[in-house]
Amino acid sequence: MPRVQLPAVTPKRRAWNKGRIMGQKRPLLPKQVWAIRARLELSGNLRDLALFNVAIESKLRGCDLVKLAVADLVKDNRVRERVSVIQSKTKRPVQFELTENTRETVLAWVKSPEMFACRFMFPSRFHDRPHISTRQYGRLVRDWVTAIGLEPSGYGTHSLRRTKAAEIYRKTGNLRPVQLLLGHSKVDSTVRYLGVELEDALSIAEQIDI
Repeated sequence: MPRVQLPAVTPKRRAWNKGRIMGQKRPLLPKQVWAIRARLELSGNLRDLALFNVAIESKLRGCDLVKLAVADLVKDNRVRERVSVIQSKTKRPVQFELTENTRETVLAWVKSPEMFACRFMFPSRFHDRPHISTRQYGRLVRDWVTAIGLEPSGYGTHSLRRTKAAEIYRKTGNLRPVQLLLGHSKVDSTVRYLGVELEDALSIAEQIDI
């Protein structure tokens, strides 16, 4: 059977990842977290400050973070210390804590005039959208890291999800609590997500009896 030579097709649109650095995004270091937080506090941007703090502490994926409702975090005019939400990806519940500083920023944002009668924690400024999109959240993260002199291609929304988890692992060397906080069903998913070296993972696993 003769081989048919198909004509070469030139793509009309530029590849979405052309010129971008692909791969796992870096977590933020504590000093970088404080640098971004200080800039947001000085600018008086209540929404972005609350969004940034909740993103760090919740360790949620962007799709779950942007859909947080006010009722998820606030009850009887008080911000919850512990919150439980159902993850969109796994349909499994995950819990997270909110420290005092984050609770204060959340309460200040909820009580602001912009949040009057809003159902979602981070409402969209577009009338046809109930809350900000994951794309908008990604742009905000890019702006935040750029503002403190970081290369934006090395960071993304997962940087904020990984930040506190990576710090917990660094201080404890224990993957199990990190697995629970990230909502992973298997510890090997946590190993890959944190970029833990195999020898390091085995050493930790030998110390944990489940």
